[in-house]
Amino acid sequence: MSEKKNWVTRWDEVPQREEVKLDDKPWFHGKIAREEAERLLEPWRTGTFLVRESTHYVGDYTLCVCIDSRVEHYRVILDHRKLTIDEEEYFTSLPELVSHYSEDADGLVSRLITPVVSQKRDGGYSSQFEKAGWSIERNQITAGRVIGRGNFGEVRKGSYQGQDVAIKVMKDDKLQSQSFLAEASIMTQLRHPNLVQLIGVSSGASLWILLEFMSKGNLLDYLRSRGRSVVRKIDQIKFSINIASGMMYLEEKKFVHRDLAARNILVSDEDIAKVSDFGLAQHDRDLVEKSKIPVKWTAPEAVRNKHYSTKSDVWSYGILLWELYSFGRVPYPRVPADNVIVFVEDGSRMQPPDDCPDSIFDVMLKCWELNPTKRPTFSSIQRRLEDLKRQLLTDTKKMETDF
Repeated sequence: MSEKKNWVTRWDEVPQREEVKLDDKPWFHGKIAREEAERLLEPWRTGTFLVRESTHYVGDYTLCVCIDSRVEHYRVILDHRKLTIDEEEYFTSLPELVSHYSEDADGLVSRLITPVVSQKRDGGYSSQFEKAGWSIERNQITAGRVIGRGNFGEVRKGSYQGQDVAIKVMKDDKLQSQSFLAEASIMTQLRHPNLVQLIGVSSGASLWILLEFMSKGNLLDYLRSRGRSVVRKIDQIKFSINIASGMMYLEEKKFVHRDLAARNILVSDEDIAKVSDFGLAQHDRDLVEKSKIPVKWTAPEAVRNKHYSTKSDVWSYGILLWELYSFGRVPYPRVPADNVIVFVEDGSRMQPPDDCPDSIFDVMLKCWELNPTKRPTFSSIQRRLEDLKRQLLTDTKKMETDF
């Protein structure tokens, strides 16, 4: 009896469809009253927000932000074609202002986390996926067993058109679904053999997001369950190159992952490593609000100042390499998470894993430069690893010949 094949046996077999680019101001509700804004923001979860036209100051706006069980209303002043809340930071547009306060509260009661989408602008987010060819009817999908869980809901193995897929089943939560659809729109714009592929979205009682099914699970579990008896040095460097290639593509697209770690790398049936959660995980931002930043994987400037960039992803990649060559050990094994940033800022670094080649540890150390500008690009990392792979293959062939 033949087994089902994965939806994507080759990443480029996925039909090319249009990119979904959602409205850049879905949170703008126009001229609504204060009371209407507060009604729309119920149940007042911290970080939920919208923007409306000011009812008292013509030409200005009001940013409405939830904190605990109340709503704060901030006047956004239009001053010489620039927008400001505190007359210290100025922005050229509302999306720029929202983007800034999404990264850092910077004086607000909360960082902006979840937008309340205007129904006038929404037109149904899901309808935009349908127009672009990404919408899938629910009756075409068979959902199977649960294979993972997260704050967003659960992940199930399923099938679509006779192929295995992974299904992210979102909680029945309109605000969160809107946020995830916004992130899924990013995935429609990304296409690379070392990124997990979006297959489509399905709307119903809950939102389903279909992804390429990776039969061997995440890299962390893969390493821990197989160990040195199965995972060879050539496998380690191939995985390293796979991940660097996917990240190089994201670097070129100016997309920041924010949570690069072995747990977010998936392994295909063909032993190809692919970066996952590059769209859907990073806006599960309750983790950040609850100070659960994965400190041991995160660059110091991102922990201290929430300054995420491709260079902070490079730092995380160095940690991921350490995980890969230690066969899934937790980084900084003798350093408490609360002390990690002081540890690295003082100039200390982890020791190389057992049997880790010096050349690979050198790549890790370059990724862990305290000054982000001194860290390598993913492009240069990938080239260096390709060189090391060729050298390893040459050395292996020579040993076999000598033997």
